[in-house]
Amino acid sequence: MQNIENIELSLLSLDDYQELKQIMIEAYTTLDDPYREEHQIKFLIDKFPEGQVVIKVNEQIAGCALSIKVDYAAFDDSHTYNEITGNDTFNTHRSYGDTLYGVDVFIKPEFRGLRLGRRLYDYRKELCERANLKGITFGGRIPNYHKYSEQISPKEYIEKVKRKEIHDPVLNFQISNDFYPARIIKGYLEGDKGSNDYAVLLKWSNIYYEKPNKQTIPTKKLVRLGLIQWQMRPYKDFDELMEQAEYFVDAVASYHSDFALFPEFFNAPLMAENNHISEPQAIRELAKYTETIVQKFTDLAISYNINIITGSMPEIVDDRLYNVGYLCRRDGTKERFEKLHVTPDETKVWGMEGGHQLKAFDTDCGKIGILVCYDSEFPELSRILADEGMDILFVPFLTDTQNGYSRVRACSQARAIENECYVAIAGGVGNLPKVHNMDIQYAQSAVFTPCDFAFPANGIKAEATPNTEMILIADVDLYLLRELHQFGSVKNLKDRRTDLFNLEKR
Repeated sequence: MQNIENIELSLLSLDDYQELKQIMIEAYTTLDDPYREEHQIKFLIDKFPEGQVVIKVNEQIAGCALSIKVDYAAFDDSHTYNEITGNDTFNTHRSYGDTLYGVDVFIKPEFRGLRLGRRLYDYRKELCERANLKGITFGGRIPNYHKYSEQISPKEYIEKVKRKEIHDPVLNFQISNDFYPARIIKGYLEGDKGSNDYAVLLKWSNIYYEKPNKQTIPTKKLVRLGLIQWQMRPYKDFDELMEQAEYFVDAVASYHSDFALFPEFFNAPLMAENNHISEPQAIRELAKYTETIVQKFTDLAISYNINIITGSMPEIVDDRLYNVGYLCRRDGTKERFEKLHVTPDETKVWGMEGGHQLKAFDTDCGKIGILVCYDSEFPELSRILADEGMDILFVPFLTDTQNGYSRVRACSQARAIENECYVAIAGGVGNLPKVHNMDIQYAQSAVFTPCDFAFPANGIKAEATPNTEMILIADVDLYLLRELHQFGSVKNLKDRRTDLFNLEKR
C-alpha cells in the first residue's frame, strides 16, 4: 500500500462520480448490478447532501456512505430494499424523516483494514445526533451465509457469528460498531447470492434523541440537587418547624437547585407534645399535620420555583397507618409516594403498614423515582423504576445508628450501579430526648453515581459531613447516563439475562 499522507472526510460531489463508479464495481464483485447510475447519485446529493459522504486517502476516494432519511413508521421491520428505497429511486426520502437509513457503505479493497468504515459510521452517528434522528437502520448482508446455508438456519448463523465461531466480514463489522440485529429478512436484496437472499435488519439508537413535543420549555439535562440534612431538635410549635423547613427551601433554591429533598419523618419533633401518650397514639396525632404540611410544601414549591420531595410523614387512610411522602412540583401539581417495606420496628411500635404504590414520576428534569429508607434495600423496586425510565432515585431516610445508615448507603450505591442512574439520599441527624422511639439519629447525606469513566471512580458525586445539620448541593448530568447506557465499560441494564428471568410489577 502506498504511503498515507492525508485522510479526509468530505461530502460527496457529482464530480466524484466516475471515480466512485469504479470503486463500487471493485467493492461489490458478487452483485449483478454493482454500481449506481449517475442520476441516482445526483438525486441523493440534491435531496440530502449531508447524508452522502466520502473518505479520501491521498486525495483518492477510498470509501463512501450513502443514506436517506425516512419516516420509519411508514414501513415495518420486514421491508425489502426495493420497498424502502422506492425501487432505487430514493423517492422515499423525507426531509422530516425520523430515521437515517443506510443505502450503501463500501471501501475500496486496497484500503480495507484501515478502519475507514468506522469513520464513515461515526459520521453517520454524529449526523443523527445533530439532526435529532432516532437512529440508523439498514439491511445488512451476510455474504458468507451461502457456505453454511445447508447446515444451519440464518438465526443459528447469526448466533455463531456473535460467538466468533464463524467470521462474517459485514456482520462482524456492524456488531463491533454498536449495531444490533433486530430481525432476519428473507428476500431483502435481489441477486445477493452470497447471503442466500437473506439480510439482517441492523439498528443503532441515538441516545440523545428528543421526541418533539409542544412544551415551551424542554426537559433539563443538567440537574441541580439540593439535599437537606435536617437537625432533629425540639420546636416550640408547628409554625416554628415549618419556618425552619422554609429556611432550607429558600437556601437550596437560592443556589438554583431543581430539587429539595427532605429526610424521612423530618416532622418527628412535633411528637414531643404527645410524649405522655403511647407511641401508636402519638404518631397518629402526628399524622393530623400531614395534609397541612403537604399544602405548605406545595405553596413553597411554587413560590421558590423548585421541586420539593417532602421526605415522609405518617398518614391515616381508612383507619390504617402508612408512611408516605409527596412530590410537590414547581408547577403546583403534586403526587403521593408510599413506603412499601416498613421496618419491624415501625410495625411493632406504631402498627404501621406497607403501602402498595410504586411508580416513576415525570418532572421537568426527566423521570425520577422515590424510595423511602428501607425500600432502598430491595433491588427489585429500583429495577422496576429503571425500566420505567428513571434517571434519578431519591431516598429520604431515617436511621438511628451508623450500622443502620451503612445499610441504606451501601444499598443506595448498589442501586446507582445496577440501574445506571443517580441516587440522592438525605437523612436526619441529632436526637429527640422527649420523643419515644426517636431518641437518636445518624446520617451522612450523599449523591451516588455509576462507576465508569465519566463519573467519579468511587461512585460518590458529593457527600455531607456526618451528623451535622447542613445542605448539600450537587449537579448531575443526564447526558452522561445516556452515554453510559450505550458506551459504558459494562452495561448492567442491557446485559440482563431476561431469557432466564423476568421482573414485572403487579
